[in-house]
Amino acid sequence: MGKISAQLLKKAVKLIPGGVNSPVRAFKAVGGGPLFIKRARGSKIYDADNREYIDYIGSWGPMILGHAHPRVSSALKKAIDRGTSYGAPTELEVILADMTLKAFPSMDMVRFVSSGTEATMSAIRLARAYTGRDNILKFEGCYHGHADDLLVKAGSGAATLGVPDSPGVPADLAKHTYNAIYNDLASVRELFEKDPEGIACVIVEGAPGNMGVVLPSDGFIDGLRDITKKYGALLIMDEVMSGFRLCYGGAQKVYTVDPDLTCLGKVIGGGLPVGAFGGKRAIMERLAPVGPVYQAGTLSGNPIAMTAGIETLKLLQKKGTYDKLFKTTEAVCNGIEEIAKKAGVPVKINVAGSMFTVFFTDRPVHNYQDAKGCDLARFARYFTRMLKNGVYLPPSQFEAAFVSMAHTGADVEKTLEAVKKSFRGL
Repeated sequence: MGKISAQLLKKAVKLIPGGVNSPVRAFKAVGGGPLFIKRARGSKIYDADNREYIDYIGSWGPMILGHAHPRVSSALKKAIDRGTSYGAPTELEVILADMTLKAFPSMDMVRFVSSGTEATMSAIRLARAYTGRDNILKFEGCYHGHADDLLVKAGSGAATLGVPDSPGVPADLAKHTYNAIYNDLASVRELFEKDPEGIACVIVEGAPGNMGVVLPSDGFIDGLRDITKKYGALLIMDEVMSGFRLCYGGAQKVYTVDPDLTCLGKVIGGGLPVGAFGGKRAIMERLAPVGPVYQAGTLSGNPIAMTAGIETLKLLQKKGTYDKLFKTTEAVCNGIEEIAKKAGVPVKINVAGSMFTVFFTDRPVHNYQDAKGCDLARFARYFTRMLKNGVYLPPSQFEAAFVSMAHTGADVEKTLEAVKKSFRGL
């Protein structure tokens, strides 16, 4: 941690809880203090002390093109000159909605919001209204934002801080949230058998990234679809992270599943605050002003976020984009695996498109319990050494790392050199 970052943290902790505006940024799981970032461009991020790092956080996923992409930045500058928010409909909303629906054929209609939390919260409210049921089913270690009924055995920042059941969540509300084991259909069936007419929906990450990257086992997503249909519940795919990261069309395209509702965020806003939820017309038309389910947001669909999203999706559709992205991800992950083997350090690397996690374990990681069983102390040492060697990784074993289109062959080489140094005596 540089001198200026240390000074800023000292001031920040007096003004902001923990000195950060999102808990995982505090580096609590890895020790030390957070970097305060001054600027970013391409694959690089620069701290307040002007130190350069190869960035594998990418603002936690949105920066799939890299930081400050010239086309996105140019479009944003022009948009800002036209005003930043109107509180009224714009053509930009219509354009991005059309692009989103074409990318996700499971959705007939979509509504934009300002965060992934808003998207999942609103989708669950809609599911409850549509089914007339109160209970929801999620998976241990899957994180769907910080709405009260979703902060029950959540992953990501909650796991990092050791408070999977957050204080402030009323017991009367938490009792409506059931937790199943990810990749275990039997645990899902058991909950439905106990409450066959009370579960409104199952919400699941398209490819979990909040217990680290975990892949669905063969038949798991299809099994969820079959179970929800059998019991009259809705299937909600949370693709806030996985949407556009596994392919143009998300995990549901990869796993050929047709969910009732889908939640999006991150990439769809090109790095600006945005979220979206959409689904079948009969369900979406329950939303106000057409139907009785209330949901609103002053900055929803604001022209700046819509502009960034439109330009980002245009660029992602260019031929060869995903081939390049996946080849870079493969080069990084294969390189780490090879270095770890030579160093005698047991690792398992889970990869989903352009997302990956290096787990410090000699066993496969299929769910949250597997992730918790990894060597967290070794991960913390690895993170600290990589940072000293100029590579900026997510500061938690329970987070995904992200590769961007801006990462070059030279970046990969430098990253792997840092890995070699970091694995010595690890």
